[in-house]
Amino acid sequence: MENILQGLNASQLEAVTSTEGFIRVIAGAGSGKTRALARRFAYLVNEIGILPGNILCVTFTNKSANEMRQRIHNLTGDNDTGYISTFHSFCVSVLQEDSHALQYPKSFLVLDNSDIDSMLKIIYEERGLTLRNMTFSKARDMIEIRKLIKEPKYYLDMLNMSLDTLRQKYLTATEPSDIIFYGYLYQEKKCFGLDYNDLIKFTLYIFEQNEAVKIKWQQRLEYIMIDEFQDIDELQYKLMSVLCGYHKNLFIVGDPDQTIYTWRGANVRYLLDFDKIFPSVKTIMMMQNYRSTPQIVSVVNDLIDKNKFRIKKNLMPTIADGMKVICHHADTSEREAMWIAEQIQALHGEGTSYREITVLYRAHYITRIVEEVFLREKIPYAIYSGVQFFNRMEIKDALAYLRLIAYKDDLAFLRVVNVPKRNLGERRIKFLQEYAVKHQCSLYISLETNLDNEIFKGTKAAQFVALIENFAANYAERQISELLAAILNESGYEKMLRTEGSQERLDNLAELKQSVYEYETSCGEESTLEHYLSHIALFTNSDAADNSDKVKLMTVHSAKGLEFPYVFLCAMNEGVFPSKKTDTIQKMEEERRLAFVAMTRAQKGLYLSEAEGRNFDGSPRYPSRFLLDIEPALLNYTQKPQEGLIRETKDYLVINERYLADEENQSSLAVGQRVKHSIFGSGTVVDVDLIKAAHLVKFDNIDTPRSISFRAKLEKI
Repeated sequence: MENILQGLNASQLEAVTSTEGFIRVIAGAGSGKTRALARRFAYLVNEIGILPGNILCVTFTNKSANEMRQRIHNLTGDNDTGYISTFHSFCVSVLQEDSHALQYPKSFLVLDNSDIDSMLKIIYEERGLTLRNMTFSKARDMIEIRKLIKEPKYYLDMLNMSLDTLRQKYLTATEPSDIIFYGYLYQEKKCFGLDYNDLIKFTLYIFEQNEAVKIKWQQRLEYIMIDEFQDIDELQYKLMSVLCGYHKNLFIVGDPDQTIYTWRGANVRYLLDFDKIFPSVKTIMMMQNYRSTPQIVSVVNDLIDKNKFRIKKNLMPTIADGMKVICHHADTSEREAMWIAEQIQALHGEGTSYREITVLYRAHYITRIVEEVFLREKIPYAIYSGVQFFNRMEIKDALAYLRLIAYKDDLAFLRVVNVPKRNLGERRIKFLQEYAVKHQCSLYISLETNLDNEIFKGTKAAQFVALIENFAANYAERQISELLAAILNESGYEKMLRTEGSQERLDNLAELKQSVYEYETSCGEESTLEHYLSHIALFTNSDAADNSDKVKLMTVHSAKGLEFPYVFLCAMNEGVFPSKKTDTIQKMEEERRLAFVAMTRAQKGLYLSEAEGRNFDGSPRYPSRFLLDIEPALLNYTQKPQEGLIRETKDYLVINERYLADEENQSSLAVGQRVKHSIFGSGTVVDVDLIKAAHLVKFDNIDTPRSISFRAKLEKI
């Protein structure tokens, strides 16, 4: 085991050895914060003697939790690595241990987007809704906003209403949004399913209602550490505040300049105002950058300095000089892609492998021209974050078979009852659904009860039930990896893929088997099928590692937390990056932080590019304001925009910035507030639409309400 304190700089050492009280670490990009967190955990265990099970270390993704767990294991040599997890994953642990406090079974299901879409499909079919009423994506957003903002007490319906009462609430609803919302709550309760919002809401409710359970967890967690604190949302903040209430040992790490998830509810104020909320906070600044060359650091410092809502600070480079940041202006998008291809081939010719090069962009649609050029020039590439590993069809199917064995829930049943084909089509499924509603049972029980019914003659229904029953009888004694291999074989699923010639899908299943094996090894005796299934639903951003020699293509959001030797940031144009949807000062600052995150991924070389042309709406494409934010002397221009274009861009930016509303001032109007509009006169706010960034106002002199953008001035009266 390595010496825990060896090789730490002064601020890292202070962070690792400051153990008591409230500690805030402002850690710049590439400053070694993950290293400091892992060392601090090991310091608490090895040097102070704290039991790992009494430490909670919260990370933002499951991937980073796994990496952290591995680092800590290497430092402590202990297989017990305490609670190293995301907030959602930690809540699963609480609910599994204390679900009795809710009268919920331990076997509740954790729902991901694919499960939610399956529920929506059932609701739409039952109530005759179509995608014209609301797309699934909009329905998921609507459900989330109602749960978080409009009806934050929704969970009481799920907990206190009987299934029949909740169903009646759903069946008597008339508005599409009400039908979808109450139908979804009913579907959740029916299969004891919980989505990500529910996990935290239910945990907070237990702590609110059951003092003994709350104190148990508060006393157990002697030390709490939270990574990426700039990305924390209101519910996570509330949970954290409760958990640290006994020992009052809270250690947070974050960088306000890397807040890029406000659209998901993240609020950087929790990090910035931490010292105002908690007493006697110690703040440690970690500004030494160990990732990027001084040339890259100078550029990103200059860029982010243009944001007003931030803690003023500069990254300090520690590694040797490198090449200047290269900036390229092209006449067309095609020529921009050609230039990127040429630079990549030049790097490759000098001995750089393709896997060391990454192309970043603001949105996926940008890749079309880049891909065309790469194919033509025979540059191997892989797009990341297309279909994520655990969202792939064959992975979902395999996990549904495992869920059927453990839970026999309706969603898993509907997914695989006819995969491979068992002659159980729509007509027979409709029969099962009607029987299940009438007898208040699951679809699986409905099938099991009706095996002798004439309707199932000529089907493989009996073989399917026998298969599931056979596995359900003894699954608790078997390894999950063994179960998975056996069910995929005996169900005929793998045979079906082989018949179709779907080698890629078979490879993905092999990857899943490997990940299950690794899970078993890391969890030890905790590795029950139920434990695995409840945690696997949280792995939505895990993807199978691709280490082949290919250029990586990914969005900037996907690149958060990663680093690459050479980074190309393309399509740096107004309306692309920053996005054309940016309509407030706050959103513009977030876009600049996103550009900062993109550029700080680069270790050795950073290439910025943009192109002239027309946007989708026919307007001219201007270079991004983020390029103009950077002192020209810091950039090496291979081709510069003409002076005339730069003047036009600056004129456009002056006009655009006039239209940027101040979100903080404009979204503060509550429903019921009387307001005055410069043209429409007096009226009343009847709704606040956070997605559209608009108030719905019923004006006194107009018959119907109007949606008024946040950017329009509404005076309170």
